Amino acid sequence: MTPYYRFLVNFCFSFSFAQKDLKIEGTIIEEDTNIPLEYATVVVKTKTDNKIITGGITDTKGRFNIEVPIGTYIISVEYISYKTKNFPERNFDKDTDLGTISLALDVASLNEVMVVAERTTVEIKLDKKVYNIGKDLTTAGGTVSDALNNVPSVAVDVEGAISLRGNENVRILINGKPSAMAGFGDSNILSQLPAEAIERVEVITSPSARYDAEGTAGILNIILRQKETLGFNGSVNLTAGNPDNLGVSATLNYRKEKYNLFSNFGWRYSDAPRTTFTDVDYYDTYDEDGQLRELEFRKIIEDQNVDRLSRNYNANIGMEYFLNESSSVTGSLFYNFGNDSDISTNNSDRFNDSYTLIEQTLRREKETEKDNKYQVALNYVKRFGEDSDHKLTADFQYEKDKEDGLTYLNEDYVFTDPSNSDVFQIEQEYTYEDQKEYLVQADYVLPLGKDSRFEAGYRGNFKNSNTDYQLEQEDIENGNFGNLVVNDTISNIFDYTENVNALYTQYGSKIGRFSYLFGLRLENTQLKGKIDSRLTEQELVAEFGFPIDTDFNNNYLGLFPTVNFIYNLNTSDNGNEESVTLGYNRRINRPRGWYINPFPSRSSRTNVFQGNPNLDPAYSSTFDLGYLKRWEKFTLTSSIYYQHETDSFERVQENTGQTTTDGIDIIRTIPINLATNKRTGAELGLMYNPEKWLRLNSSFNFFQFETEGDFNGVDYGAKNTSWFARFSSKVTLPLAIDWQTSAFYRGARQDAQSDTEGIFSLDLAFSKEILNKKATVSVNVRDLLNSRKYESVTTTDFYSRYSEFQWRQRQVNVSFIYRFNQRLNNKDRSGERGNGGGDDMEFEG
Repeated sequence: MTPYYRFLVNFCFSFSFAQKDLKIEGTIIEEDTNIPLEYATVVVKTKTDNKIITGGITDTKGRFNIEVPIGTYIISVEYISYKTKNFPERNFDKDTDLGTISLALDVASLNEVMVVAERTTVEIKLDKKVYNIGKDLTTAGGTVSDALNNVPSVAVDVEGAISLRGNENVRILINGKPSAMAGFGDSNILSQLPAEAIERVEVITSPSARYDAEGTAGILNIILRQKETLGFNGSVNLTAGNPDNLGVSATLNYRKEKYNLFSNFGWRYSDAPRTTFTDVDYYDTYDEDGQLRELEFRKIIEDQNVDRLSRNYNANIGMEYFLNESSSVTGSLFYNFGNDSDISTNNSDRFNDSYTLIEQTLRREKETEKDNKYQVALNYVKRFGEDSDHKLTADFQYEKDKEDGLTYLNEDYVFTDPSNSDVFQIEQEYTYEDQKEYLVQADYVLPLGKDSRFEAGYRGNFKNSNTDYQLEQEDIENGNFGNLVVNDTISNIFDYTENVNALYTQYGSKIGRFSYLFGLRLENTQLKGKIDSRLTEQELVAEFGFPIDTDFNNNYLGLFPTVNFIYNLNTSDNGNEESVTLGYNRRINRPRGWYINPFPSRSSRTNVFQGNPNLDPAYSSTFDLGYLKRWEKFTLTSSIYYQHETDSFERVQENTGQTTTDGIDIIRTIPINLATNKRTGAELGLMYNPEKWLRLNSSFNFFQFETEGDFNGVDYGAKNTSWFARFSSKVTLPLAIDWQTSAFYRGARQDAQSDTEGIFSLDLAFSKEILNKKATVSVNVRDLLNSRKYESVTTTDFYSRYSEFQWRQRQVNVSFIYRFNQRLNNKDRSGERGNGGGDDMEFEG
């Protein structure tokens, strides 16, 4: 071989070798035990700009094998609750075996990891309490609504309505923003999302100026899980229960250096019965001429049973792309499809003055509803310089929801007076609802020194809903039985728009142990609606009993200040902390479309809900004083608060003066603006972990409200005291079986017209990890005693009504969760640890 040829061959070989990646391999074990560590993370990065080149995870034998281009790198090995091992910078020009790498336990972080993974903990920040959701067995196989019912200060009633400190005017956010996942002005979809999707819940009773001023009770911000570990990871959850409850959900994520793909998918099928019982006694009343009104019936008892079939599909997919070291773009698409079918039978017994049964009827109702909703979201983050807290974020969201509903109603006599020739009309209702919502938001954060921060931003929220309601009734007046004709005096189209534009600024700082946050938000609210009906305004007044503006456009401009203080009385390295917080904020409660639409619902012929287009927004001012004391094994949280609300909403019941075709008074429920609502309360939370195998958690909320105001000459002022408490315990039994018990009691309460009995419920669960802790099997029973029933007595000048309502019967679920490649890396831990005393300067929502 000539020297020239030899040189050419060597050059080509060297060139081809330079273009080929080399391999770095090794084995990672636990120090002292030599047990292989599966899912340990290996990261390869450059020293100059600390840029991650690649990475990998270990297999079941602790081995890893990754490929990198020839170059000079720093290698670090990480594993949850173990000390990170860093290899000094070195040049890699050939395949390299790093041999066996031993990692030692990090005792200081071990308790921290257990806190995040195993139990629910609380962190106190300037403007919120953060509850990191642990392994709550009683909600395994359940929904987000079920999980919320185990968060202190929060209660979910038998109908799924969420309240905060006993106040239902609470704003629900998903990942800090309004979202289709939380529904359009309601929380129904939260009963479809799996509880395992929640990472933490932020209870914000004194929201900073960054948040929308909506929600006089405050804000619940639900943070969903989003893994950021390198590689492919996820989990699959299977659920089966009785009454019929089947569900499949999956969380899949794929993380590389430049992007992070995340997704959640779910399917749910349920067929849960609902029962309602009412017993109404009618009083003697007099007409305008002072004549005693003749009563067709003295007492009516109704017993309703509803089979509720629900099929629900949801999917959320997205990608975060890192444009460079300082900026990223995230896009996501959420879709939900619901297909519900309710079949109801209502038996009605009717009694005369001597309380003799004289008539029975059977009412059948079939309601079907299809609901399509989706949301497109884009987020841009730009960080300035080395300080990651100096940043600009921009968000855009578009949501659309389309609902098609059909209700068929038919009632027949089981027996009646032979001389009675009356017949009931068959009715058929069509409801088409189209809702759209746009969100545009920009936020700027500027750190000022080490312990201060300035923020400013804009948010625009633009909503529109169009409801087309059509009622068809059997033409019995003309003897055309079976022939349905449109009732165009009740059929209507209601177009409703809510536009909110807001500017805010806030400043926070820390001086020694003292931290503060001042904020001011300016909001302009535009509420406008148009009612398309055949009825004239005079006819509407005659029909509904008050003047109605069929084409309104109202604007409200308001300033919403917030002030939050926190003082750390004591902090120490052993985990003992003590702090005091004080907050003030002003909030608004805007009426929703269904609260304004004056055309009544017709799910019952005798009891209807009717909106009030004359409703104005309500405003509240709230003061909150809190105290936290944390010992090594015991945590105490407490607060007292006072709220003064003007033009507060109250739902009242009154006689419309109209009767059904068979002579029964029609009672309507209508929302009104009362003069004031004063609310005072206190709450106490206790978390105690005396042993590794035993954890105890309890909370107690006491509140009193006093309302003043009248409507249509009736005084609806009232004063009431109520409370609710919860207790849960988790015990680790032999064979590593976890046993959890959770109890909840809501005390009796009263308002101007109703007395409601207390409600008690008890949940029980058992859980066992299998397959090398990659999977969990759990069995839980929700409402073990089947006692979660709503019982109330409503008294007016016209009648007294006893009601008993059970939204969901005792539920037994079996759940299987399988996890793959899941673990918390150091970044996850540091992000979750925070500071219980509120030292951190994370003010954003």
